[in-house]
Amino acid sequence: MFNVMSGNWLRVTALLGALTALSGCGFLFGDDGVFRDRSEDYRHAPELPPLAVPEGKSADKLREIYVIPEIQEKVVPAGEFEVPRPAPLIGGDASELVRIQKLGDDSWALIDLAPGQVWPQVRGFLSAAGMQVASVDARAGLIDTTWLTLEGRPLPSRFRFRMEQGVQRGSSELHVLQMNRSAQSDEWPTESDDAEQEQEMLRAVAQFLADSADSTPVSMIAEQGLSADGRISLQEAADGSTYIRLQLSFERAWASLARALEKSSFEITDRDRSQGLYYARFLGSQEEDEDGWFDWLWGDDEHPLTGETLLVQMKSLDEGVVAISLRPESQETGMDRRQEQDLLTLIKGNIN
Repeated sequence: MFNVMSGNWLRVTALLGALTALSGCGFLFGDDGVFRDRSEDYRHAPELPPLAVPEGKSADKLREIYVIPEIQEKVVPAGEFEVPRPAPLIGGDASELVRIQKLGDDSWALIDLAPGQVWPQVRGFLSAAGMQVASVDARAGLIDTTWLTLEGRPLPSRFRFRMEQGVQRGSSELHVLQMNRSAQSDEWPTESDDAEQEQEMLRAVAQFLADSADSTPVSMIAEQGLSADGRISLQEAADGSTYIRLQLSFERAWASLARALEKSSFEITDRDRSQGLYYARFLGSQEEDEDGWFDWLWGDDEHPLTGETLLVQMKSLDEGVVAISLRPESQETGMDRRQEQDLLTLIKGNIN
C-alpha cells in the first residue's frame, strides 16, 4: 500500500514539474501559450468597411452597435496637470428627480435619468392609463396616441410625447403636445390646441415617472437614438480663452444661466438682457462645517476672486446655440486661465 501511494506521488510530482517547465517555456501562459493574455487583442482587430446594402434597399436601420462618442470637452487645463475635478452634481433627492419647468408658454418635464431609462417608463405610463399607441419612433423619441374621448371634452384628443436629451449628461426632457380632432387637418400643430389638457397630461406623466423611478429598465434603441452626452460642454476659443457651449435657445439659456449663477455662489447685482450680460459678484465658499465642492476644488485657501464682480457674457453662436464666457469687471482684477476654467466648470454643472 505504501509503495503504491509512493509511486502515484512520484508520478504527480513529475507531471507538475513537467507542466511548470512547459509554462516557463510559454506553453501555458506565454505570448503563444494556451492561456495567453488577450486583453490587447482589440489593438490588432481589422477595420472593416460598412455593410453594403443592395441597390433599392434602405440602410436607415443600419447603425453602429457600440458607438464611440466624440469628446465634448476640448479644453486643456491650464498649469500643471491635475486629475480633473468633476462638475457638481445637479441631481437631488428622489423628490427632485422629476421637475416641471416652464418658460413663457412652454412647459416640459426635466428628469435626472438617461433617455434610455425614461423611454420604457413613458410606455409604462401609457399602458397603465389605458391609452393606446398609434405610432412609435424610439430613435426620434416620439410616441403618438390614438384618438381619445375624454370626459367633459366635446372633441376627441390625441397626444404626442416627445423626449429629448437633457442639457446635462444623463438627463432627459419630456414634452407633451395635444391636438383636437377636426375635419380640417390631421397634421400635428406647432402648439397644443388645448393648453389645459397638455398641462394635465404633463403633470400626470411626471408624477408617474417620479413614483416609478426606483425601477427603471433601459431601452437600448432609445439610448442609441437619443444621445446621452448632454448639450453642454467647455470649449476653447481661438484666443485661448475658455467658454461654455450650450445648445439652447437664447431665451431659455438666459433664464437657465441666472439660476445656475445663484446655485454657484454668485450674487447677481445687475443684468443687461439686450447685451446678454450678467453682473455677478462671486461669494466663494458658503460651507461652514463640512468639506464641500469649493474646499475640494480650491483646497483650504479662499478663491482669489471671492468678492469680485465678474461680467458673465452670453452670445449667440448659431441658431439654438449660445456661448457663455466671463471676465472681471475691473481691469485691475487679475484672473488667470485656471481660475477662469474653475468658475466656468462650476457654472456649467448647475445649468439645466
